Amino acid sequence: MAYFDAASGAPLHPVARQALTASLDEGWADPARLHREGRRARMLLDAAREAAAETVGCRADELVFTSSGTAAVHSGIAGALAGRRRAGRHLIVSSVEHSSVLHAAEVHRAGGGSVTEVAVERTGAVDPSAFAGELRPDTALACLQSANHEVGTVQPVARVAETCRAAGVPLLVDAAQSLGWGPVEGDWSLLTASAHKWGGPPGAGLLVVRKGTRFAPQGPRDERESGRAAGFENLPAIVAAAASLRAVRAEAAGEAVRLRELTERIRARVPGLVPDVEVVGDPERRLPGIVTFSCLYVDGETLLHELDRAGFSVSSGSSCTSSTLTPSHVLRAMGVLSEGNIRVSLPPGTREEDVERFLSVLPEAVAGVREKLGAPVSSSPAPAREEDETLVVDALGRRCPIPVIELAKAIGHVPVGATIRVLSDDEAARLDIPAWCEMRNQQYLGEEPAPTGTAYLIRRTT
Repeated sequence: MAYFDAASGAPLHPVARQALTASLDEGWADPARLHREGRRARMLLDAAREAAAETVGCRADELVFTSSGTAAVHSGIAGALAGRRRAGRHLIVSSVEHSSVLHAAEVHRAGGGSVTEVAVERTGAVDPSAFAGELRPDTALACLQSANHEVGTVQPVARVAETCRAAGVPLLVDAAQSLGWGPVEGDWSLLTASAHKWGGPPGAGLLVVRKGTRFAPQGPRDERESGRAAGFENLPAIVAAAASLRAVRAEAAGEAVRLRELTERIRARVPGLVPDVEVVGDPERRLPGIVTFSCLYVDGETLLHELDRAGFSVSSGSSCTSSTLTPSHVLRAMGVLSEGNIRVSLPPGTREEDVERFLSVLPEAVAGVREKLGAPVSSSPAPAREEDETLVVDALGRRCPIPVIELAKAIGHVPVGATIRVLSDDEAARLDIPAWCEMRNQQYLGEEPAPTGTAYLIRRTT
């Protein structure tokens, strides 16, 4: 089985396994106690903190360990907002942040605060000038991920951090996807990360709060982790997380070159192997191991199962998967096709022959799914029948990708210049119909309310 879902969770690094096993024997005691076993545990905890801080590029007393990356994000956002309550209650996030950031933003909004989501370009990156334009006198905190978890696009953190620093606004960086590849550049104020993203064990995260950043920990506090992460430290996981972070960083330069070549191979060859595919994300400023593409007329869940049966573990941001009924918020914010979406995220050590086998299996898997769904065989519409000046496609109650399939079948039954109305109550249609129009060079006219669902208007131009 080829595991191509490292962006969700990387396989445990050998160094992490060794450190975890060793610390289970040596680090089981309470590091807050003064007896011999407690002092031994404290030495392991201090050494892990020093190692992690050195790799991150911060002071050891600025870094605390948390129970997860999500816990680090929630604690970081809540503490920074509370620390700057006198400045205001305005929070800025990008529209493609990890769900943990967006969930924290929802809580802030529900509590009376205001939230601005900065839009991204079609590549998934924010425009630094647009981000700067959202800063206000009452802005308490800004959040920007270092790299996107779904499409791999690297964000201009250094430029945004410079702008935020000049405005006196702290910037929290979610570095979960990128920290294993290198330090986060720029004058950021807070940083969060999660060990299972770089090959450490799950259940360990870290939160960095730079000196001089106003921060007021929220919730019940105790003496653990400077009062910023309550509860008994998971010392074996912490030791393994720090050890594996140092190990993967030492291997990062060479492995990045190799994985970047493999993902570029996928980016370049998939459009030639599979018709009607959109490769998404920035083609240059991207993480080494992630490549994402979407296939027209494909049910994402079915395609995942087909690839799983062929021996490949991948993930999807499609709306038509069992985990969600709406398109990925990242793909929606980018305005790209969501149906048949596949994210390939290669872990370190991925073999070239596995990538080649994936490329050989993919075309047949996509073709098989399309055939089952009755998708159009050709990307070119049939000749127009002049008597059909207008056409209504009723796709109500039918889920992704059926509305787009029905549209593709119908486009040939109206003359050039005529309009098609697609009726749909599927949330994915709002994203996928405009994306289909762009891919097929047809004109998307917009949407309008319908008695049931929404009517999407398309003019045939070719």
